[in-house]
Amino acid sequence: MNETTRTLAISIRGVTAGYGERAAITTVDLDLVPGSLTAIFGPNGGGKSTLLKCIAGLMQPWSGAIEVLGAPVGVHATRVAYVPQAEQVDWSFPVSVDEVVAMGRTPRIGPLGRIGAADRAAIDEALERVEMLDLASRQIGELSGGQRRRVFIARALAADPEIYLLDEPVTGVDPVTQEKIMNILDAEAARGRTVIATTHDLACATQRFHDVVALAGRVVVHGAAQLVLDREVLEKTYGGHLVPLAGGGVVLLDDPHHQHGAHEGHE
Repeated sequence: MNETTRTLAISIRGVTAGYGERAAITTVDLDLVPGSLTAIFGPNGGGKSTLLKCIAGLMQPWSGAIEVLGAPVGVHATRVAYVPQAEQVDWSFPVSVDEVVAMGRTPRIGPLGRIGAADRAAIDEALERVEMLDLASRQIGELSGGQRRRVFIARALAADPEIYLLDEPVTGVDPVTQEKIMNILDAEAARGRTVIATTHDLACATQRFHDVVALAGRVVVHGAAQLVLDREVLEKTYGGHLVPLAGGGVVLLDDPHHQHGAHEGHE
């Protein structure tokens, strides 16, 4: 079945959104099919988080339209799980790992509902998949950065959504944790779930995802990694933040905290 005959997981048409009077994304068009594992990458301020928030219903676009699972944003809210950036979470809030993951079941049981046997099983399975079941009673603020990311991914898993929206899920974690997270996302996509993640890591985006969206306020390109690892595309995405290397490669200088290597022709 080709894309034209399938119900799109996400359809975005002419979306512009931003903060105050500044547009973060402008006239974005994007279609994603069920089961896709998509990375959105680009410079800081390029609109990656803004786009995810619009899809999640956390921001209202200034113009344009978004459909999620064939309906306007919000209609299928219980079938979408959103994982925010680590910086957006108050880690001092007194809550246990188990309680955080249990929040993923709220759409199914309601805010005042009781956790039943099926909910308990889903919570435990999610914790086991991220290898955090033995720390279920630990306070979230006592965990390392990588452990915290795994807990929030477990919260999304417990919701058993059809669409995952993850804002920089592998940023700031060690390579082992990154591999574990990516293996989980791979498995969810293999189940037919749609996974969309923002990232600053070009190597991860082009090596571990099915397709990639280069975003710099607008969609520069959307397609396979080979399309993204092109000098012209990278220049359009990062502007003057490209430093040529001997042998034809480039280094992306996004900001003082992010430096990423890329080499043309890398697969």
